[in-house]
Amino acid sequence: MPEAAEVQRLFARVASRYDLTNDVLSLGVHRAWRRRVVRAARVGVGDRVLDVCCGTGDVALALRATGARVVGVDFCMPMLARAAAKATGTGIRYAAGDALRLPFPDATFDAATVAFGVRNLADPCAGLREMVRVCRPGGRVVVLEFCRPRVPVVATLYGCYFRNVMPRLGAWVSGDRHGAYRYLQRTVEAFPERDAFLAWMRAAGLRDPGYTTVSFGIAAVYAGTVPEGAGAAGGGVPA
Repeated sequence: MPEAAEVQRLFARVASRYDLTNDVLSLGVHRAWRRRVVRAARVGVGDRVLDVCCGTGDVALALRATGARVVGVDFCMPMLARAAAKATGTGIRYAAGDALRLPFPDATFDAATVAFGVRNLADPCAGLREMVRVCRPGGRVVVLEFCRPRVPVVATLYGCYFRNVMPRLGAWVSGDRHGAYRYLQRTVEAFPERDAFLAWMRAAGLRDPGYTTVSFGIAAVYAGTVPEGAGAAGGGVPA
């Protein structure tokens, strides 16, 4: 798994053009994926939601549109600065924090989400357990991650784009010359997906985890329910 300091430096380098790069690389489709995350979280007016590895805040903004009370947490300050600027007047709160040691008490939130962040953690299973800990029993944990298409023609075309086009295009649009989008390729190809990731969710304590693939299997939305008695004693600042 990646070193935390390496991930922090990588995202700091690309923060200024991160949103533009996402739009170009995905042709804007990532916005629809994030809406799927919001639906899977099953939150509404007044619910408390934590967005982990929040980046520049797109998921947090989509969650806030439901009327939920949203907190975003990330350990990359340039990303948080951009998220806060985009969220002016929305009531979204942002906090600096490590996804492996979330600075919130047990059972604080009605749901926790993470988009394209779990595979960047030094210990993804520990990150999932932390999300379970800070959610109330019956709450939802939702994860959006890339996966590999299984339809042969889509898999071939996507593999060519992902390995050959995307790293070069990402470097050009973002202005990064240190391999940030090669890193993306490596981590996606090495990361457990589909049923293997569901096993991680069960091991983290989630009940009845499942997933739905989107865009011909390029990404997947995973969701599970926090059972009674989940989590361990913890501390921190309340949301």
